[in-house]
Amino acid sequence: MSIKGVVAFEKKGSLKYILHEMKPRGKMLTPFNIISIPIIILGLVILVIRFVKGLGAVTNLSQDYPWGFWIGFDVVTGVAFAAGAYIITFVVYVMRVEKYHSIAKITVLNGFLAYVFYAGALILDLGKPWNIVNPIIGNSFGYNSVLFLVAWHFLLYMMAQLIEFFPVTAEWLGWKKVKRFMSTLTLGAVIFGITLSLLHQSGLGALFMMAKPKIHPLWYSEFIPLLFLTSSIPAGLSMIIFESTISHRVFRDIIDHNSHTPFEDIIIGLGKGAAISLFIYYFFKAIIFIHGRHWSLITDWWGVWYFIEVFGFVLLPCIMYANGVKSRNLGLIRSAAVITMIGIIINRLNISVITFNWNTPVKYFPSWMEIVVTLMIIFIEIWVLRWVVTRMNVFNYEDSH
Repeated sequence: MSIKGVVAFEKKGSLKYILHEMKPRGKMLTPFNIISIPIIILGLVILVIRFVKGLGAVTNLSQDYPWGFWIGFDVVTGVAFAAGAYIITFVVYVMRVEKYHSIAKITVLNGFLAYVFYAGALILDLGKPWNIVNPIIGNSFGYNSVLFLVAWHFLLYMMAQLIEFFPVTAEWLGWKKVKRFMSTLTLGAVIFGITLSLLHQSGLGALFMMAKPKIHPLWYSEFIPLLFLTSSIPAGLSMIIFESTISHRVFRDIIDHNSHTPFEDIIIGLGKGAAISLFIYYFFKAIIFIHGRHWSLITDWWGVWYFIEVFGFVLLPCIMYANGVKSRNLGLIRSAAVITMIGIIINRLNISVITFNWNTPVKYFPSWMEIVVTLMIIFIEIWVLRWVVTRMNVFNYEDSH
């Protein structure tokens, strides 16, 4: 180790060391930075306007459409993509499948950041942001409300993920005793987190059960909680495939290649899980459609749009996943992952935005400022993720034990 490295190591855990680590690394004029920085700055300006002049100044929300793009995409869709954390931790720490151990820490980090940023985005959507504590304390909504349950599921699950990832942070700070202690809590936090995930993934769907008159019958069902839960599995696995593919290229210089399982086998294993879970989701959609006798609802544009979603973005990627796994075609698996992600976005937006108040003459469409703020949130999350993985021991396989 160089003298500079020894000095940096001796300063671990100190404020001076942390401030030193805050300094940027690498090239600043990268394509991602050039694109993201202006959007982040513009998004922050829009947020200032939003908090000074209110939601009406920057959004197209109304009394008919109180939940718009920020809820439909940032929260309802974003939480589905974060499901990979509870899936991988269950497979690795509960089922003891060592094959996926090398991606456990980065998956937990992705899930934790997703919940922090997407749950934090709820503050932007509230007319009075300080009222965000009401669902947590049971004020106005009551202790029997779905919002009360979802709020506590979110809060506790973020704490569970923080416990799961904290050994990595403790190692970075040089807190060896803290790392050993927090590592002993990992299995308990994982089991607790998996339970919470199953509850809040379905709980988000339960929120829409109270909007039966407002959601198109093709998308409304008393089984929405079950559909939200089952669709979160292929959504999470597809996001892992997508993110790990990018990470394997962007962070190839800091990735530990001592994993006992080749990256190709990990992708194929994830694709197999995505194929099975996506077929189960498609099976539930078909059963609900047939049992609900919705044949009379497919004669107009809404029926066409429904079949585009189900066949084009559920059944098609399911077949692609199966063929990709059988032929070990990574390109086909990755393409299926992208199509699945698009399908999840379409489905969640269909329920929360597109088909919401489908029979009213005035339709909601997000303003350009709503879209910019959403992009800002995504870009800031990526910046934080990049900062963490370039400083902490996230990709090391052996230490993940």
